[in-house]
Amino acid sequence: MRTAVIIPAYNEERTIGEIIRVTRQVPFVDETLVVDDGSTDSTAKVAQAEGARVISLPENVGKGGAMMVGVNSTDADVVLFLDADLIGLKPSHVINLMLPVLEGRAEMTVGIFEHGRLATDLAQFIAPFLSGQRAVKRDLFRQLSHLEMSRFGVEVALTRYTKMAGISVMEVELKDMSHVMKEEKLGVVRGFLARLKMYWEIAKCMGKG
Repeated sequence: MRTAVIIPAYNEERTIGEIIRVTRQVPFVDETLVVDDGSTDSTAKVAQAEGARVISLPENVGKGGAMMVGVNSTDADVVLFLDADLIGLKPSHVINLMLPVLEGRAEMTVGIFEHGRLATDLAQFIAPFLSGQRAVKRDLFRQLSHLEMSRFGVEVALTRYTKMAGISVMEVELKDMSHVMKEEKLGVVRGFLARLKMYWEIAKCMGKG
């Protein structure tokens, strides 16, 4: 089976390079694809320099839209989604997320931070369905509609669908991993407002169930 890592990214020039370097160390990853979601920094340039295939969108369409662009741009049988702001990603994390799907032990895996940072560990303990680290069979997306419209609610949409359809999902611990928080990227005020917007989009998606 062909595999691809899809990384939706918006203004992540500081972290995207290391994530790509890690994914390219995994022998069975056939392609690393970065969907640059209308970034205004050097995200696309850094990703290209590290050897990823980059699709640059002219404007920001949201995480769900960027993910679907990635899915529609590859013929891989299994895709692994990774956030572009991860801290502490290792090849073993990529392997542990992908193998259960490749070996038929699960149709989707969901990565849960463990022993990373208190704030991100706690958030995923409370709401593991919000994790952006997922390996999934590409065929699953043929059964989903309007995923691109869910923006940050995309993880909720995926989780809700798998439960309704009886699809097997395995949680995978991602030890010593976390991500850069919005307050660290944008400052306290802008980061807090961005977080509120994200939660609102997630809440809207949950309300559709």
